[in-house]
Amino acid sequence: MLVTDLDLRLTELYEEMVTLRRHFHQHPELSFEERETPRTIADYLRELGLEVREHVGGNGVVGRIHGGDGPTIAFRADFDALPIQDLKDVPYRSKVNGSMHACGHDAHTATLLVLAKVLTEISLPGDVVLIHQFAEELAPGGAKPMIEDGCLDGVDYIYGSHIWTPLPYGTIGVKTGSIMAAADRFELTIKGKGGHGAIPQHTVDAVIVGANVVSQLQQVVSRRIDPLEPAVLTVGTFMAGQAFNVIADEAKLSGTVRTFTQETQTRIIAEMERTIDHICSASEAHYDLEYIRGYPAVINHAAETEHVRRSAARVVGTDGVIEMSPLMVGEDFAYYLQHVPGSFFFTGAGNPEVGAVFPHHHPRFDVDERAMLHTARILMQAAFETWNTQKKKSDAAASLFFDFR
Repeated sequence: MLVTDLDLRLTELYEEMVTLRRHFHQHPELSFEERETPRTIADYLRELGLEVREHVGGNGVVGRIHGGDGPTIAFRADFDALPIQDLKDVPYRSKVNGSMHACGHDAHTATLLVLAKVLTEISLPGDVVLIHQFAEELAPGGAKPMIEDGCLDGVDYIYGSHIWTPLPYGTIGVKTGSIMAAADRFELTIKGKGGHGAIPQHTVDAVIVGANVVSQLQQVVSRRIDPLEPAVLTVGTFMAGQAFNVIADEAKLSGTVRTFTQETQTRIIAEMERTIDHICSASEAHYDLEYIRGYPAVINHAAETEHVRRSAARVVGTDGVIEMSPLMVGEDFAYYLQHVPGSFFFTGAGNPEVGAVFPHHHPRFDVDERAMLHTARILMQAAFETWNTQKKKSDAAASLFFDFR
């Protein structure tokens, strides 16, 4: 096919993209429980004639399109769902009680499958690796075990995108450097001495101790971290006591810490431990703190982000390319970027006209499905930008720079 027909070919396959997305939307599978979804992905890729590996790192699927001797470029899409009841009134609403695609992973998967179909129809300057990842939503996630199982073997560059309803359809969010935060979790158990609510002098009230800990932890970020360094410390749960007239002997708290640098992360951990230890010691309480380091920060590489920026401008126009502010949400795409250069960008999918107005992880979450075409076009353009920059191009690759609008 002629390279100038690529945009037309993606447009022709848009309905197939929508059909795939809605199929996955109706049949969601939770993190680490994915069975039918990876099987469907593998079958689709095999029908295209691709080399396919299943059960990569667990439930992952990796496909490879063989091209020329240029660098190998990987694209990644995640496919797990969330434990949320789908409350949308649409024909493609989830058929699985208590589970839905409330973050756009169904759209990521459908986009990458159809993009694979288009890429098999042209001559490529290098190989393309399609990483279909399980369990992004739940740490420790699927990226790390897939990498350990070889999904990046031979890969020189990687690109990925997250469909994003806070951005309106027709816009693309890009950023060099830190774009998403490290996402950690902590569990704190405070052990006091219970007793009668009317005789407090013989007790160590775990509720009071816990309340003091919550109050003082708020000063870790506000007073001990550089105000120009983004950080979040949130106590999300506080559970204690069983009766109104009994002083609790134990309190359990949990929360999250979000940072962009290892230095800030280390400082917060140390300050948390110092604060909790001092409060408990002063109250004659004991404690057990478990701090679980989650996904690291997503740090985009400069050259590859510039490829995305230029590619996005070709697809949505210069005015549609938005410089993102760092987000405090986490993403295990970070692990890929620790191994090979690449970039992660956001594809605007918000649109009140189609009901795409609810935030991610909301029970009525939906997207403007046309955003999938934007993602596919930008990924494809970024790949050829990369090949050309590395001077591993062919005449066909060089002619791929055309305006998708």
